[in-house]
Amino acid sequence: MRLVVAGSPAAAVPTLRRLAASEHEIAAVLTRPATPQGRKRVLTPTPVAQVAEDLGLPVIEASRVDDEVTARIADLGVDLGVIVAYGALLRRPALDAPRLGWINLHFSDLPLYRGAAPVQRAVMAGDTRTAATVFQLVEALDAGPVYASDPFDIDPEATSGEVLAAMAETGAETVVRVVDGIAAGTAVATEQSGEPTLAPKLTIDDGRIDFAAPAAAVHARLRGVTPEPGAYAHLGETRIKLLRSSRLPGGTPDPAPSLTPGALAVQGGRLFVGTADDPLVLTEVQPAGKKAMDAVAWARGLGELDGKVLA
Repeated sequence: MRLVVAGSPAAAVPTLRRLAASEHEIAAVLTRPATPQGRKRVLTPTPVAQVAEDLGLPVIEASRVDDEVTARIADLGVDLGVIVAYGALLRRPALDAPRLGWINLHFSDLPLYRGAAPVQRAVMAGDTRTAATVFQLVEALDAGPVYASDPFDIDPEATSGEVLAAMAETGAETVVRVVDGIAAGTAVATEQSGEPTLAPKLTIDDGRIDFAAPAAAVHARLRGVTPEPGAYAHLGETRIKLLRSSRLPGGTPDPAPSLTPGALAVQGGRLFVGTADDPLVLTEVQPAGKKAMDAVAWARGLGELDGKVLA
């Protein structure tokens, strides 16, 4: 089949690469325009645009699919559109531009976590399983009938960034399987069932860690907001980015100290922080204006920890 592939971030790259290596033809790649990146604000194409160029594929850069972009897609004479995290909504007549419409790779077990941040919200909720789902795109948010949904186990120590990177690889295989099925006329889409939940985009406020919550909830939130928007707390007036935490396994021979929420203590070569129940281990932090560093080394640089509280 002749395809148009839409996507922007790194999570869409495995699908682009896998489709480019398949028997199907990619007529064009739709991605968002280049944006200033880094301290020097260098104009940088999206990861998808960079890979498309490497593959020698035509690129359409657009921040939204307006009438002009829709006409360009229609002129390509494509059979199917494939979209993975493009970053903008498609409305009619854009949905009708490919002969068979569009399919979408979404990183949740729909109808759970419809929206922009399904992996982050699942990790923040402490979920242990999600799914990579391919569905027919419709005008309603992530509401179309499902062609395939492949389960994915969430590592209890993985950040949302790590989970998304792994799911992008497995999800690419799901996409190709569905595209092959549509081309063969064997693919069947089933209407979603169950109560939908929403996964709105995260804000900086979502990264603020409340150590008055139980350890499991603190650990899940820290993982869920990493790498974006990033977990943080304050030590006095200083903002501390919290990059990595872990929970001690039950029955550990080195018991954790008893700490009030946010209180810090180094014991047994670990930096503990208090929560509403069990203390949590902080393993990597980044003080404001400094590089990421080992949490114990950071804590020892603070001197006496009594009375020092993350809040």
